[in-house]
Amino acid sequence: MSYKDVITIEPGKRGGKPCIRGLRVTVYDVLGYLASGMSQESILRDFPYLTAEDIRACLEYAADREHRVLAADA
Repeated sequence: MSYKDVITIEPGKRGGKPCIRGLRVTVYDVLGYLASGMSQESILRDFPYLTAEDIRACLEYAADREHRVLAADA
């Protein structure tokens, strides 16, 4: 599964930030939780409507975005 099947962007939701499956949870929320030290298991326990695939999609989205930024700078 590609992150493009999971990550959605809707102008009227969360200011147009990329969200998970149309929910109000953004990619940045999940990345922030991981960066603060939360484990994937803790995130899934605290947000039972999220899946491990959702978390992987956030990481894939971030990696792809970083790749595109670096390619644009080259």
